Formats: sequence, structure tokens, C-alpha cells
Amino acid sequence: MLLAGDIGGTKTDLALFAPDTGPRTPLRQAEFPSGRYPSLEAILREFLAGVGEPITGAAFAVAGPVIAGRAHVTNLDWLVDLENLQRALNLSAVTLMNDLQAIALAVPILTPDEIATLNEGTAQPEGSIAVIAPGTGMGEAFLVWNGTRYQAQASEGGHADFAPGSATEIGLLQYLLQRHTHVSVERVCSGRGLPNIYDYLRDRDPAQETPEVARQLAEAADRTPLIVKYAQDPAHPCPLCAATLDTFIAILGAEAGNLALKVLSTAGVYLAGGIPPRILPLLQNGRFMQAFLRKGRLSDLLAGMPVHVICSRAALLGVARYGLEVAGDSRPA
Repeated sequence: MLLAGDIGGTKTDLALFAPDTGPRTPLRQAEFPSGRYPSLEAILREFLAGVGEPITGAAFAVAGPVIAGRAHVTNLDWLVDLENLQRALNLSAVTLMNDLQAIALAVPILTPDEIATLNEGTAQPEGSIAVIAPGTGMGEAFLVWNGTRYQAQASEGGHADFAPGSATEIGLLQYLLQRHTHVSVERVCSGRGLPNIYDYLRDRDPAQETPEVARQLAEAADRTPLIVKYAQDPAHPCPLCAATLDTFIAILGAEAGNLALKVLSTAGVYLAGGIPPRILPLLQNGRFMQAFLRKGRLSDLLAGMPVHVICSRAALLGVARYGLEVAGDSRPA
């Protein structure tokens, strides 16, 4: 039995899988708020309590770069260490990978009902694929064809420099440079980044702020869900929240286009992470694709690329797929 997990700064999703039922059918699954636990090992102890069948392998996707078997979880004060996990689980067959690599591994097996299409395009056989994922942070990855199958590669592109593309975005960059020595894409295009956009737009024009929304935001531990909610609430419209999401979508579209050019993703671009499915109607209104295509002479190239939103929990699917395949390859003939 395989233990698989998607380890994020906000939540940790764990599940058990069997080879005969595959990566889409967990035998047991549970979600944990990451910040309430001192370590991944503490969550594993709670999840595995009472599990009767032996665990024969484990695979974990972690939000953060995995270097030499160790990962500092982005936006969480955890160190995830492969050797510690092997000892805690009493297993040698443990895999640790970046969460965007896991999402990328899921892309080739996604079904039509697990995606929403923003641009039909024409996928070129064996072309590269780009994956961009705004959630708590901003993740980026890509897939390349190795001659027989797609190979997933993680990156830390979300921590590259934010490149503003409008007067509003230039002002946002200048605003944040007064507070931070480095303004990354993640600083403005993630769950942690949305309040930064809101604050900039509010400080630029305080009259836009709705008093009731301002009160709720002041009391909230996490302002992002409220900003997303009121940006899309027809009964209680908040112009400032709507402007925040509009700016966010323009930045996301431009960054997705940047990634598409860098990896020449002629087989498609996939938006993943926790935010895109929650703002899907706004992504479909044309603003995203306008920003995505604004690449001068190469706009026509980008127009031919399929662009999809992943609407399923792809990281767990991808890491479970990988773990089950590794277990299958390791069995004696």
C-alpha cells in the first residue's frame, strides 16, 4: 500500500492507495491544516493511527525546492527531510518531490472533466507543456518529451522578478519596493500576493474601499478568501476587490505567457493551484487571454497554444501516480 501526500503551506492532503485501484481511488484520505502541526511527521502519526495494512512505499509532494532530499516548505516553518521520513515510517522506499513537479506528472492523465479550457488552440504532438500554479504561493513547472513519455521538471520561477506590464503594475512594483528589497512574481500573484495588490489600490484611492469589507478584512487572519469572495459577489459588490482580482488576472496572464515562451509550450499551458478554479468565471471573461497574448511579434505563436485550468487536486494525483509506478517498476519480474 502506498502512502502519498501533497504538503502545502496551508494544508496537507494525505491518502493511501493500492496498485490494483490506482491513483484516482484512495483507500483512505484526510486533509490537515499544516500550520497547526509542528512537522509533517506529527501529521503522519495522526493519519496512520489505526491503519492495519502495512505501508510498502511513500511519496510526498512538497511546496518548495527539494535539494539533496531536503525541503523547507514555502510559507511554512517546516523542514521536510527524506531520511527523517524514512526513519519515521520505517521505510526505505520514500520519494520527496516538488509539488509543481507532481502536478506536472498528473497533466498527461487528466480527463476532460478535470479541466476547463480558456483557449482551444492546437496541441502539437510531443511539444513541451507549461504549468503555472498560484495558490498560497506561486509555482511553475514544465514537461518535455523524452522520446517515449513526458518528463516533469520543477522550477522556482515563481520567485523570479515581477515584470510589470502597465502603468498600474509599475505603480504596484514601486509601492512594494518601498517595503521589500525584492519583488517576485509570487509577491503579487498568489494567495499571499492578493492583499498586496489590494493595499496598493486602496492606498492609491482610499475612497474605493467599502466600509463593511474593510471591517471584515481588518478582523480576518487571512484576507485573501474575503477579497476573492467580494470580487465575485453580485449581491455585495466591492469595486476595490474587483479591481484587485482584475490586476491579479492580468499579472497571471502575462506571467503564464512568459513561461509559455521560455519553455515553448506548444502542447499546452495549464493553470493549477488553489486560486484559478475559484475565479474561473473571471478567467473566462477574456482579461487573462489578453494579457497572455500580449507578446508582440510572438502573439500568434501563443494564440495557437491550448490553455486550460486544472479543476482537480492534481498534485496528489501526480505524486500517487509516480509512487505507484515506482513500486511497480521495483517488483521482481
